[in-house]
Formats: sequence, C-alpha cells, structure tokens
Amino acid sequence: MPDPVMLANRYIASWNETDSVRRRDLLAELWTEDATYVDPLMQGTGPGQIDALVAAVHERFPGFRFVLDGRVDGFEGHLRFSWLLGPEGADSVVKGTDFVLLEGDRFKAVTGFLDQVPAAA
Repeated sequence: MPDPVMLANRYIASWNETDSVRRRDLLAELWTEDATYVDPLMQGTGPGQIDALVAAVHERFPGFRFVLDGRVDGFEGHLRFSWLLGPEGADSVVKGTDFVLLEGDRFKAVTGFLDQVPAAA
C-alpha cells in the first residue's frame, strides 16, 4: 500500500494549485484516466473533468486553501481523510471528508462528503 499521508498531501496540493498547466500535470499523475469524483455538489470523470471541478472551486472561493484535518487512514487500496477550506490564516468555511479507492498509487474514485458548507453553497 502506498503511503496514505503522502497520497492525501498530493491530493490536497492538486486542489490548491492555481496554475492550470501545473494542476493538470498533477491531476494526470495522481488520477487514473477513468477516475471519478463525486460529492453532493459536483461530479466528474477523468482528469480533465476533475480539473474543471477544481477550477470551479477556485473561482467560487478565490484565495482559499485546502488543508488536511486530522488523521489520514488507509488500508488495502482505500483512503479516508478530512479537510478544511478557507482563507489562509482564517477559519475554514467548508469542511469535508473524502473516501478514496486507489488503483496502485493512483486515485480511481473519490466520494466526497461535505460536513460543513456556507448557507449559499
């Protein structure tokens, strides 16, 4: 099993990347070609659509950053971790928990749960 903390950190880094070329490179390295992402507000298949989802988050929350929140759990090709999203140096406004299915050391599927969202989200 690949290092769960390292994988979660790479995932968070890809969501924080604002340079679209660099972000696409990170997503292509981290996700399988047929990977899926789904949460209550959005979904996408493949690194290209997932990149569009990340770009939409940056548009909706300019200057906000994701950080891991607590422990990263992993076993037999599965990861679970929580994260926070907010302006740097301020309280987070969004909190979530993601469940990941791995294929080797790449993300095959992510199911995200939003634990806290702003009222207008």
